Parts: sequence; C-alpha cells; structure tokens
Amino acid sequence: MKAARYYGRGDVRIEEVPAPGEPGEGEVLLQVLRAGICGTDVAEFLHGPHFVPLQEPHPFSGHRGPLILGHEFMGRLVACGPGVEGLTPGQRVAVGAGMWCGECRWCQAGRTNLCARYYTLGLQADGGLAELARVPARMCYPVPEDCSDEAAALAQPLAIALHALRRSRARRGETIALIGVGGIGAFLLAAARALEPSLLIAVDVDERRLARAAALGASHLVRAGSEDVLRELRRLTDGEGPDLVIEASGAPSAPALALAAAQRGGRLLLVGLQAEPRALDLHTAVIREVEILTTNAHVCPIDLPEALALLRQSELAAQVIERVIPLERLVPDGLLAMAEGRAYGKILLDPQAEARAG
Repeated sequence: MKAARYYGRGDVRIEEVPAPGEPGEGEVLLQVLRAGICGTDVAEFLHGPHFVPLQEPHPFSGHRGPLILGHEFMGRLVACGPGVEGLTPGQRVAVGAGMWCGECRWCQAGRTNLCARYYTLGLQADGGLAELARVPARMCYPVPEDCSDEAAALAQPLAIALHALRRSRARRGETIALIGVGGIGAFLLAAARALEPSLLIAVDVDERRLARAAALGASHLVRAGSEDVLRELRRLTDGEGPDLVIEASGAPSAPALALAAAQRGGRLLLVGLQAEPRALDLHTAVIREVEILTTNAHVCPIDLPEALALLRQSELAAQVIERVIPLERLVPDGLLAMAEGRAYGKILLDPQAEARAG
C-alpha cells in the first residue's frame, strides 16, 4: 500500500510499504478515506524530529524508525479483531489520535489525555496518511450517515477545541477573545460560537484568516500589527477586558498580551505551544486574580462523539476546508503550502484517489 513516511527533517516520502496485518485483540483495520495535516506535522517536517522516535524505541508504543504520519483521519472498517464490540466492517468511523492505558490514576479519573503511558498515532506510532491503518477500536466512533467524509475527518481537531473550551469553563453570555484563528483557532472559534457568547472577538495578523473568522461567527475582528490589540479589546468590553481570553497563535508575545487583556477575575486559556519559555507578569495576574489555564489534546470518549455531532449539524467543514489533495501531493501542496503561507484553510488528503483514478 502507499503511505507517507517520515524519515527526518525535510524528508517525507510517499512510498510502497507492507499493508498492516490482520487486526489483533481490540483492534480494527480501516481503509482511510480522508486525512488531515496540521501544524504539528509541518513542524516535524521543518524542524523535527521532536516527537517521532527515529533512533530509540518509544517507551509506550515501541515504535522506532521511519513512521507513517497522520493523526487526523477517518475511514471505513475493513475488519475487526477479537473482542471488538459495537463496530462492524463497512461502517465509517472517525479516529482519535491519542492512545491511553486505562489503568493509571489519570485514566481512572477520566483524564485519558494525561495518561502516564500516552502516545499519539502519526507521531509515536504509525498513523493514517496511508491507504490502510490498523488502530485500537476504542479510539473509533461511528460517523453519522448524513456526515460527509470530509466533515468526519475534522472530528479529531474539533475534539481538541471542544476539550479546550471545556477546560476554560466558558459559559453562555460571556465575552470571549480568541488570539490566533489559523489551524486549531478556527475550530476553537466555531466551538466558542456554539456557546452563544455576548461578544466573540477574533484577533489575527492575517486579513484572510479574519475574514474566515467572520464567516465562522466572530462578532468583532481585530487585526494585530495594524491595531493596538490591548486597547481595542478593552474598548470592545467597556474598558474591562474579556471574561475569557484564549491564546491559540503560539506567537512569542501572545501569552503576555492575553494575560494583560483578561479582565479582573477573568480567565486565560493557553492553547498555542511556545518554542521557548516566556516571561509573564504574574504579579499583576495575582493582584487581578486572573486564572491561567492550559489544555492539551482531547478525551476521546467525551470529545470525539461531541465533535461528530457538531460537524453533522453545521456547515463548519465547508467553511474551513480549503482543498482535498491526493496523497502523492502531500509535500508540495500540503506541508510546504502550509509552511510557506500558501494555505489559509484546512487541507485534507484522499489516500484512495490514485486507486480510483486507475
């Protein structure tokens, strides 16, 4: 079968690899119909390996060496291994990214995203940028009949956004500012809009991203770089600042800006990953009693079904997907397009495109 394998920095190859074997206990084999790429994939391609275990076996997945990328994907079940219940061949399923042990104290508390033996498909174990994938059945959730393949492929990144909003304790009627509406930010904006905030302010440096934010339901747009963001956020909230500020850009200066923008007694949710430690004015944060919250990944049994339900009943997929490309075009039209700023929406891949064309 064809698969996209990561060999190191700047080296992703579309090549023939052995197909996965029959699914084992608690596993399923699926034909991948759609898969997405995200900023983490681009970062591994440009600057990695940060996550992929090329030289040493991963302590929990056991994988070592070249790895099939892809942690956002969906497909049709081909076979189910022993012990799999509730799934049958022929069903379409969306797949969660992170594998959890189910036994550690974090798993027992329902925080499977913090599992002591956590690993991620497409980063520490073979993922879904391939014609076939063998995955744990408990990570798979059926796709509703009236949910398209393209929409279902967005379930995993949307699940991350839903988990983040749950962590933030966002409530209906609050004022929310989102800094960074590219990539995961678009999903955060859509999830926040569903909560019916009184104000939903999108902040970004790019006009095209802000235009998409408006289409997704942002009530106000602030262009960083051409406006004083802090002053504008306070003006829009009667001088108080937002109840909740979400930092999703990962820009070096953004956490400090977000902390300064949050109102007294407000909340700051950090989503974007920083490459290096950053200084924050914690003295002022303490005096103003601003809560600083963080979020990571998603809790598969809670967030993935909710994501599928939201995708089924909304136009989110049509609003965020820029194009669908064949697997063979992953590097020039996917990874490099994102790295060079030639992509402003979600790029999906169709691993079966060549087979259909042939």
